[in-house]
Amino acid sequence: MPSHRELFFRYLGHTSTAPRALEFASAKGEYLIKENGEKFLDLVSGFSVSNIGHSHPKIVKAVQEQAALYMHQTVYGEFIQSPQLRLAEKLASLLPKNLDCTYFVNSGSESIETAMKLARRHTQRKQIIFFKNAYHGSTQGALSILGNEEMKSAFSPLIPECKELIFNDFEMISQISNETACVIIEPIQAEAGIILPLPGFLTAIRNRCNKTGTLLIFDEIQTGFGRTGKLFAFEKYNVVPDVLCLAKAMGGGMPLGAVISSSEILKKFTYEPMLGHITTFGGHPVCAAAGLAALEVLVDEKLLENVEAKAQIFYNILIKNQYIREIRMDGLLIAFDLDNENFAEEIRKELINQHIVVESFLFRPKALRITPPLIIQSEICQQSAIIIDTVINKIHHDIH
Repeated sequence: MPSHRELFFRYLGHTSTAPRALEFASAKGEYLIKENGEKFLDLVSGFSVSNIGHSHPKIVKAVQEQAALYMHQTVYGEFIQSPQLRLAEKLASLLPKNLDCTYFVNSGSESIETAMKLARRHTQRKQIIFFKNAYHGSTQGALSILGNEEMKSAFSPLIPECKELIFNDFEMISQISNETACVIIEPIQAEAGIILPLPGFLTAIRNRCNKTGTLLIFDEIQTGFGRTGKLFAFEKYNVVPDVLCLAKAMGGGMPLGAVISSSEILKKFTYEPMLGHITTFGGHPVCAAAGLAALEVLVDEKLLENVEAKAQIFYNILIKNQYIREIRMDGLLIAFDLDNENFAEEIRKELINQHIVVESFLFRPKALRITPPLIIQSEICQQSAIIIDTVINKIHHDIH
């Protein structure tokens, strides 16, 4: 009988020539668990998906209870379905007044696609501004605003009238004009290697968008739901977008995304043409039930209160390592730079041998990512940071 590994390479499409090909039989809390019971500390969280850990009992219960009632009725937006209503109401209670209406989708990419369409429909303009080294997804529209030519040139022609600016370049902000439908920006650039906005940068963009009648769209697909120590990163920078794109941690491990704006703006999808955006599985009842449970856990169990302190534990230990060139972080969204990509990859592989999972970044391969579940205990932060520090020293010694 073929092994799972053989089936994996025989029947699944892959995204790289050398997949990680790790196999875990289960996951619980901050751990990924092999069939033999070996535990691996997950410092990636499925790329900021499992913010409240794996298999949280409240999410498992919500999924089971909703699945027993119904799993699908019809396409999103036509029938009244309780899980969607309850989650949308909860989100509205936690967001600014201009972000009180939710359109549920399946994923981050679909959230971005939906927001791009919405901006063009609302403003009757075509130009979309994005930023170098931005990552917003891999579908055709999202790829058009990907800030990396190497990753998208093979799929051209892409959507026209998408213009690239440089993140944190104040002088380029003036290029936002009366012809610009929207500016799509990550408040913190994730796949660029956790690049934080300079003081006043997001505010300057907000002010320029106000002046030109341009929609400001924040992609908080990675930064949302507590990752930075606030429910959403824009709260830390005191800049409120016109449209908020969410996914990843939103579903508590289930596939769920959303575009959140005002009801006035979102109503543009209902006429000229009607059915301006439709989705079959967006806001799937089981996913919405899981999303509500995850949000309630974040808020009710006050998981945001200790995010900064836990991040500081990693920082205080790793900053002393002479081979780490720079640490960039906002809450438990952490990157540390090494000398080169090969050094980083050898460290990542040795950490797997030490039962710790870290990852790299799309556009900064010499950096490694630490984005653990927010439930991680402080002592585990300390223990794992010490191991990372030790492994960096060991790999550097072995190489040199």
